[in-house]
Amino acid sequence: MNVSYREMQVADYDAVMALWNETEHMLIREADSRENVTAYLDKNPNMSFVATVHSKVVGAVLAGTDGRRGYLQHLAVDEGYRGQRIGKTLVEKVTDAFAHIGISKTHLFVNTENEQAQMFYKSMGWEVRQEVKMYSFNSSANLDI
Repeated sequence: MNVSYREMQVADYDAVMALWNETEHMLIREADSRENVTAYLDKNPNMSFVATVHSKVVGAVLAGTDGRRGYLQHLAVDEGYRGQRIGKTLVEKVTDAFAHIGISKTHLFVNTENEQAQMFYKSMGWEVRQEVKMYSFNSSANLDI
Protein backbone atom coordinates (compact mmCIF):
# COMPACT_ATOMS: atom_id res chain seq x y z
CA MET A 1 0.00 0.00 0.00
CA ASN A 2 1.36 3.37 -1.00
CA VAL A 3 0.32 6.16 1.40
CA SER A 4 0.93 9.76 0.29
CA TYR A 5 1.02 12.72 2.66
CA ARG A 6 0.36 16.34 1.78
CA GLU A 7 -0.82 19.60 3.28
CA MET A 8 -4.57 19.71 3.90
CA GLN A 9 -6.44 21.94 1.46
CA VAL A 10 -9.91 23.47 1.71
CA ALA A 11 -10.88 21.15 -1.16
CA ASP A 12 -10.34 18.23 1.26
CA TYR A 13 -13.01 19.50 3.65
CA ASP A 14 -15.83 17.12 2.67
CA ALA A 15 -13.60 14.02 2.73
CA VAL A 16 -11.97 15.06 6.00
CA MET A 17 -15.32 15.81 7.66
CA ALA A 18 -16.64 12.43 6.52
CA LEU A 19 -13.61 10.76 8.12
CA TRP A 20 -13.96 12.76 11.34
CA ASN A 21 -17.68 12.04 11.53
CA GLU A 22 -17.07 8.29 11.09
CA THR A 23 -14.37 8.24 13.78
CA GLU A 24 -15.50 7.15 17.22
CA HIS A 25 -15.20 9.70 20.04
CA MET A 26 -14.43 12.64 17.74
CA LEU A 27 -15.97 15.84 19.10
CA ILE A 28 -17.07 17.67 15.98
CA ARG A 29 -18.90 20.95 16.57
CA GLU A 30 -20.27 23.86 14.58
CA ALA A 31 -16.84 25.44 15.06
CA ASP A 32 -15.66 22.85 12.52
CA SER A 33 -17.75 24.41 9.73
CA ARG A 34 -16.23 24.79 6.27
CA GLU A 35 -15.91 28.55 6.85
CA ASN A 36 -14.11 28.12 10.18
CA VAL A 37 -11.79 25.37 8.95
CA THR A 38 -10.97 27.47 5.88
CA ALA A 39 -10.02 30.41 8.11
CA TYR A 40 -7.99 28.11 10.39
CA LEU A 41 -6.04 26.65 7.45
CA ASP A 42 -5.42 30.18 6.10
CA LYS A 43 -4.08 31.33 9.48
CA ASN A 44 -2.00 28.18 9.97
CA PRO A 45 -0.47 27.25 6.60
CA ASN A 46 1.71 24.14 6.28
CA MET A 47 0.55 22.68 9.61
CA SER A 48 -2.43 20.42 8.77
CA PHE A 49 -2.06 17.27 6.69
CA VAL A 50 -3.94 14.46 4.98
CA ALA A 51 -2.87 10.93 4.18
CA THR A 52 -4.22 9.46 0.95
CA VAL A 53 -4.29 6.08 -0.74
CA HIS A 54 -5.27 6.21 -4.43
CA SER A 55 -6.57 9.78 -3.87
CA LYS A 56 -8.86 8.64 -1.00
CA VAL A 57 -8.33 10.52 2.29
CA VAL A 58 -7.53 7.82 4.87
CA GLY A 59 -6.06 10.09 7.55
CA ALA A 60 -6.21 13.74 8.52
CA VAL A 61 -4.88 16.06 11.16
CA LEU A 62 -5.87 19.68 11.81
CA ALA A 63 -3.22 21.68 13.63
CA GLY A 64 -2.18 25.25 14.27
CA THR A 65 -0.33 27.59 16.57
CA ASP A 66 -0.89 30.64 18.69
CA GLY A 67 2.70 31.71 18.02
CA ARG A 68 4.05 30.17 21.26
CA ARG A 69 2.59 26.66 21.36
CA GLY A 70 1.32 24.22 18.80
CA TYR A 71 -2.15 22.71 19.00
CA LEU A 72 -3.14 19.41 17.45
CA GLN A 73 -6.90 19.76 17.04
CA HIS A 74 -8.28 16.69 15.26
CA LEU A 75 -6.50 13.49 14.22
CA ALA A 76 -8.25 10.54 12.61
CA VAL A 77 -7.28 7.51 10.56
CA ASP A 78 -9.82 5.42 8.69
CA GLU A 79 -10.48 2.26 10.70
CA GLY A 80 -9.41 0.04 7.79
CA TYR A 81 -5.98 1.72 7.66
CA ARG A 82 -5.07 1.81 11.35
CA GLY A 83 -1.96 0.07 12.63
CA GLN A 84 0.10 1.16 9.62
CA ARG A 85 1.82 4.17 11.22
CA ILE A 86 -0.38 6.68 9.37
CA GLY A 87 -1.46 8.44 12.57
CA LYS A 88 2.11 8.47 13.88
CA THR A 89 3.37 9.95 10.61
CA LEU A 90 0.67 12.64 10.62
CA VAL A 91 1.55 13.63 14.20
CA GLU A 92 5.26 13.73 13.31
CA LYS A 93 4.52 15.93 10.28
CA VAL A 94 2.72 18.37 12.58
CA THR A 95 5.43 18.47 15.25
CA ASP A 96 8.11 18.81 12.53
CA ALA A 97 6.18 21.73 10.99
CA PHE A 98 6.02 23.38 14.41
CA ALA A 99 9.72 22.76 15.07
CA HIS A 100 10.51 24.34 11.69
CA ILE A 101 9.05 27.64 12.97
CA GLY A 102 10.61 27.35 16.44
CA ILE A 103 7.71 25.85 18.40
CA SER A 104 8.86 23.00 20.63
CA LYS A 105 5.77 22.28 22.71
CA THR A 106 2.48 21.00 21.33
CA HIS A 107 -0.79 20.51 23.18
CA LEU A 108 -3.80 18.41 22.28
CA PHE A 109 -7.19 17.53 23.69
CA VAL A 110 -8.52 13.97 23.84
CA ASN A 111 -12.09 12.95 24.63
CA THR A 112 -11.99 11.36 28.11
CA GLU A 113 -13.85 8.31 26.73
CA ASN A 114 -11.36 7.77 23.90
CA GLU A 115 -9.02 5.29 25.56
CA GLN A 116 -7.59 4.14 22.21
CA ALA A 117 -6.42 7.68 21.41
CA GLN A 118 -5.03 8.12 24.91
CA MET A 119 -2.96 4.94 24.56
CA PHE A 120 -1.82 6.02 21.07
CA TYR A 121 -0.50 9.37 22.30
CA LYS A 122 1.13 7.85 25.38
CA SER A 123 2.92 5.34 23.13
CA MET A 124 4.37 8.31 21.21
CA GLY A 125 5.70 9.95 24.38
CA TRP A 126 2.91 12.45 25.03
CA GLU A 127 2.14 13.05 28.70
CA VAL A 128 -1.11 13.76 30.51
CA ARG A 129 -0.87 17.10 32.29
CA GLN A 130 -1.89 16.83 35.92
CA GLU A 131 -1.10 20.40 36.94
CA VAL A 132 -3.64 22.12 34.67
CA LYS A 133 -7.34 21.86 33.93
CA MET A 134 -9.04 23.09 30.80
CA TYR A 135 -11.80 25.66 31.21
CA SER A 136 -14.05 26.91 28.42
CA PHE A 137 -16.26 29.97 28.14
CA ASN A 138 -19.01 30.18 25.54
CA SER A 139 -20.34 33.66 24.82
CA SER A 140 -22.91 32.18 22.42
CA ALA A 141 -26.34 30.79 23.19
CA ASN A 142 -25.33 27.87 20.95
CA LEU A 143 -24.00 25.13 23.22
CA ASP A 144 -22.68 23.10 20.25
CA ILE A 145 -20.08 25.58 19.08
